[in-house]
Amino acid sequence: MRKPASMRGLEAFGRARLSKYFFMRDFLYSEIGAVHGFSNIPDDPELAIAAGRALCTQLLDPLQETFGAISVRSGFRAADLNRFGNENALNCARNDVDFGGHIWDRKDPRGAMGACACIVIPWFADRYEKGRDWHDLAWWLHDHLPYSEIRFFPKLAAFNLTFSEVPKRDIRGWIGGNSVVLRAGDAPSEEQAVRAARYFDFPKFRGLDLPH
Repeated sequence: MRKPASMRGLEAFGRARLSKYFFMRDFLYSEIGAVHGFSNIPDDPELAIAAGRALCTQLLDPLQETFGAISVRSGFRAADLNRFGNENALNCARNDVDFGGHIWDRKDPRGAMGACACIVIPWFADRYEKGRDWHDLAWWLHDHLPYSEIRFFPKLAAFNLTFSEVPKRDIRGWIGGNSVVLRAGDAPSEEQAVRAARYFDFPKFRGLDLPH
């Protein structure tokens, strides 16, 4: 598959089905691109689609079937766009760090395919606004999803959720300072029963009766 070079080509690319609930177009919008004139189009569309399908089927679909609709704040970033964002302090990591992350169409330095999206779960955001501890959601994610990395942010309890072929299982947050919840390779700091007590009132995992 060639890199889209026309409106019709990009339109067709955006229709690529990534999972039951998501299409490629859901992940292409970028404020950096809109304001600074960058086209957010992958150089390797096939790798971007493959990585996006893994992210959606393994991580995002289960969230939607548990909590209802989720909001995508940021998804795919083209390498040139991401580089500009990093160089201009626009909340983008260096490209070599974001390969296999927000830059879906490059494998990470280990040679692993991956993809990242920053998302908000409205169901949890409402509770977080009233004082709910973001660690409750962090441990729920750890106990239910095959993630690689999770990074929480203060606004709306938004978080980067990353799929990787070689998962790291690493959770951190920038809420009230830089917090390491789980370092890659370490065992959880809380026993499973303690973690489960944190989210005892969460909806049943994939329990929504959505239309088929």
